Amino acid sequence: MGRVRKTSKARRGFTLIEIMAVVVIIGFLLAIVAVNVAGRIDVARATTARTQIMNIETALDFYRSDNGRYPTVDQGLDALVHEPTIEPIPRMYPAGGYLKGNRVPLDPWGVPFQYEAPGRQNPNGVDVWTLGADGQPGGADVNADIGNWTVDAGN
Repeated sequence: MGRVRKTSKARRGFTLIEIMAVVVIIGFLLAIVAVNVAGRIDVARATTARTQIMNIETALDFYRSDNGRYPTVDQGLDALVHEPTIEPIPRMYPAGGYLKGNRVPLDPWGVPFQYEAPGRQNPNGVDVWTLGADGQPGGADVNADIGNWTVDAGN
């Protein structure tokens, strides 16, 4: 009888260089995705700020409709959720306030919205704004101020 020769193929694994190449490629892909996602987050925060400002401005208009005036700067935006106890006391105040949730929302960066009555930008109305991502006046892109005067202009 003839001898049957068994040939076994050596098992081949990945080399360290191949593994490192794959890790580097995955790293590049993750970096590209992270940059794109971060940009979208900034756009989403700016859009959220505009929506919040419009909601606050609507609540302020209801307050004015009921009471003949906007809350004073001293009363602030808190007058939309808690009946003011300092003059001028509102003549009509709904039981639940003017904003849902019984709280004034923070801007998307976790900071209270700014309020001025009468406004510098809207001398016959009020100004409601956020200072943007950097929390400083002015700025560009994500650091730009967003106010009811820019929301109304469609910016």
